[in-house]
Amino acid sequence: MKKILYIVVPCYNEEEVLKETAKRLTKKLNELIKLNVITKSSRILFVNDGSKDKTWEIIKDLDYKEELCTGISLSRNRGHQNALLAGLLHAKEKADIIISMDADLQDDVDAIDEMLKKYSEGSEIVYGVRKSRKKDSFFKRITAQGFYKFMKRMGVDIVYNHADYRLTSKRVLNHFADYKEVNLFLRGMFPLLGFKTDIVYYERSERFAGKSKYSFKKMLDFAWEGITSFSTRPLRFILNFGVFITMLSIIGLIALLVLYLVNVVYPTWLIIIGFIALFAGIEITFMGIIGEYIGKIYSETKARPRYIISEDLEEQK
Repeated sequence: MKKILYIVVPCYNEEEVLKETAKRLTKKLNELIKLNVITKSSRILFVNDGSKDKTWEIIKDLDYKEELCTGISLSRNRGHQNALLAGLLHAKEKADIIISMDADLQDDVDAIDEMLKKYSEGSEIVYGVRKSRKKDSFFKRITAQGFYKFMKRMGVDIVYNHADYRLTSKRVLNHFADYKEVNLFLRGMFPLLGFKTDIVYYERSERFAGKSKYSFKKMLDFAWEGITSFSTRPLRFILNFGVFITMLSIIGLIALLVLYLVNVVYPTWLIIIGFIALFAGIEITFMGIIGEYIGKIYSETKARPRYIISEDLEEQK
């Protein structure tokens, strides 16, 4: 039996690339419809994440001219993860299969065929994983690989070299909707669900047009979000390090006592100042880490909506 496929594409200031993205994805859907893989009710769902350029106007124009294109707009910019979540949860009400991908055309559109094949073989989550990072700059390659390895060491179950290009079934997203946390790190959340999974490898291309919306600062923020949302190991590290510092201080005090007993002269006040500065720095750093976790608890307890959909083009038809 043919299935309804929705491709969810989060968009923030993507006016330079959006028409080409729609063109390539529309071509792919038409090919799949002709092959009787999916139904004519399948759609490309663009999610406008409070863009400041003409992104939403382009999406509305695509919805008017292209039967396979539609879109929703969030009331304000909520960030990539919230925009993606809004699209996924919106699409699951209409589709049997949902594929998420970025608008920049770096993800290989032809990998969709292999994803659908894996789905037909019983997999309910199929991760798109890039084969290599040869096209990345040296800095980006090193930092990205370090990020995945560090996340693993922090105890986060994450698929290496996978971003947010994935296929999920309607059943998976129905269960995923039960996850209510406000601090989102989707690529770490989906492995928590279980279900049968598989991987499709693909070559990642250069961005078609425009500039990446992820600055170095945003990438650091995203990495920190993943660590603090999924791992308590930094807190455990604080405990272990605190014990270590305490033992080291005791040893230091014993050493000072021995030096005093053998009449060795040393600048005691310098040592005291050094220890005070060291412990003050450690305390401030660790209090900051604890504060991050407390801040996340504060955000979760308020239970504010993660996004608000202000316009739905499908409802307007």
